[in-house]
Amino acid sequence: MRVGILGGTFNPPHNGHIYIANEVRKTLKLDKIIFIPTNIPPHKNMPENSATTSQRVEMLEIILQDYNWAIINDIEIKRGGASYTVDTLLKIKQNKEYSEIFFIMGADMLMCFDSNWKEPEKICNLCTLVAVARQENQKNVIYDKSKILKSLYNAKIIIIDCDVKEISSSEIRKGLQNDYMLPKKIKDYICKNRLYLN
Repeated sequence: MRVGILGGTFNPPHNGHIYIANEVRKTLKLDKIIFIPTNIPPHKNMPENSATTSQRVEMLEIILQDYNWAIINDIEIKRGGASYTVDTLLKIKQNKEYSEIFFIMGADMLMCFDSNWKEPEKICNLCTLVAVARQENQKNVIYDKSKILKSLYNAKIIIIDCDVKEISSSEIRKGLQNDYMLPKKIKDYICKNRLYLN
């Protein structure tokens, strides 16, 4: 089984996450996309008005229930502490059903991969990196960076262009919820649970 992995705080999950995951799935002909909610991001603090861990998982379950290609794995939450990709991939790799693993990341993450990530070389040995370029001015920079990473770590990197509007979880938390950002059921959940109130 060929699987993609999309990690994140999902605070909250939004239509941009679904769009990117589905574009990668269709382009690479993947069988499933595994959504992995982060427990504690290693490089940034969770905002003060964040949803709880259980609420983030509940929102993921709600937003993904209509997609039979989506799986939620709470491995990082169960492990506790800071969430490091290398540890997650080592565990995921133990599942012999997964013949190929593709780790999905944004352009910004690829650009700091060799400087900010724990054990980048080991990560490259465990999966294929899939970088999503969403802006025209990102593409040349990403291609140049991928060449460097291939040289450094013998990394396998695939660049995918996605023509999608920028959707920011931080903007949603501030109340800037346009119709294209969130499905109604997530808006209703946020309202019902009085989330992201300043």
